[in-house]
Amino acid sequence: MTKDKKHLQRLKQFQSVLALALMVVALALMSDNFLTVDNSLNVLRQICVNLCLSIGMTIIILSGGIDLSVGSMLALSGAVGAGLLKNGITIPGTDIFIEVTVSGAILIGVLVGTVLGWFNGFVITRFKLPPFVATLGMLSIARGLTMLWTGGFPITRLGDSFGYLGSGHWLGLPTPVWISGALVVVFILVMKRTRFGRHVYAVGGSEKAARLSGLNVRRIKLMVYTLGGALAGVAGLLVTARLDSATPNAGLSYELDSIAAVVIGGTSLNGGRGSIMGTVLGCLIIGVLNNGLVLLEVSPFWQQVIKGLVILVAVAVDKVGEKSS
Repeated sequence: MTKDKKHLQRLKQFQSVLALALMVVALALMSDNFLTVDNSLNVLRQICVNLCLSIGMTIIILSGGIDLSVGSMLALSGAVGAGLLKNGITIPGTDIFIEVTVSGAILIGVLVGTVLGWFNGFVITRFKLPPFVATLGMLSIARGLTMLWTGGFPITRLGDSFGYLGSGHWLGLPTPVWISGALVVVFILVMKRTRFGRHVYAVGGSEKAARLSGLNVRRIKLMVYTLGGALAGVAGLLVTARLDSATPNAGLSYELDSIAAVVIGGTSLNGGRGSIMGTVLGCLIIGVLNNGLVLLEVSPFWQQVIKGLVILVAVAVDKVGEKSS
C-alpha cells in the first residue's frame, strides 16, 4: 500500500470528526449563543430520538438492508403506550379493567416496535421481498394503525412520571441523553465484541459467502430488523414523553434523518462497513447543523436544501473512498 493511500484511509477514518469540528468552529464564530451550556444541552436532547433510530438503522444497513418504516413504527409504539397508560385496558364482554402503569406502558411501547420490526424481518426473509418494498409497506401499515388507534386525535396529559422519561434531568443531563448514551455503549459492545456483531458484518459484506460459511443468514436478518423495531419503540416513547402527547403524525420523515446520520457517519449503503460510533458523529453533525441554521435564522425551506446537499456530499465522499481503497 502506498503512502498516499494510507493517508487517504486515515483521513477517511476521521472525516466525520473533522467535519463536526469545522462546523462547530464556524457556527461558534457566527453565533454567540451556539457554545452556551443551555444550547449544548438542547442539541444533545434533540439528537436523542434520531440517535435511537439511527443505531437500529446502522445495524440494518450493515447487514445490507434498509428500513423506511422507523418513523411510522415510532408513532404507533408511542401512541399505543400512551393510550394504554391513559385509558387502561377493558376486556370486552366483562367488567374487568386493567390499569397500566408507567413501566407497563414503556414495556408495551417497546414490545409494539419489536413486533413490527420482527414482521419486517419475517416478510423480507420468508418471502424474499426487497427490504425497500417490505418496509415501505410497513410505513403505510403502521401509520394507518396509528390513525385508527388514536382516531386522528392526539393523546395528551400522560402525567409527570411518564414525562420524566422525555423531559427530566439526572446529574445535570436530560434523561433522554442517558438513555440514548446507554444504548450507544451497549450496541458498540454488541457489534464489536459478540458473534452476532461479526455475523452482521459478514452478511452485509457478502451474503453468499456468509451462507456458504455456515451462517444462518435468515435468522441474522430477522434479529437485525427486530432490533431496529425495538429501538424505534424506544424512540417513540421518548418523543411522546417529551411532548406529553402521542400525535398521529409523529415521526414523519424521521427515517430520512436516520438514514442521513448513518451515511454521514461513514456506514456504506452497500453493507458490511461502518460503525455505531460513526453514526453517533453523524447524528451530532445533523443536530449541530439543524441547531446552527435555526440560530442563524435561516429559512426552513433553505434548511431542507442544505441538509440534502450535506447528504449528497457525504455519499459522494463515501463512494470516492471506496474507489481509492
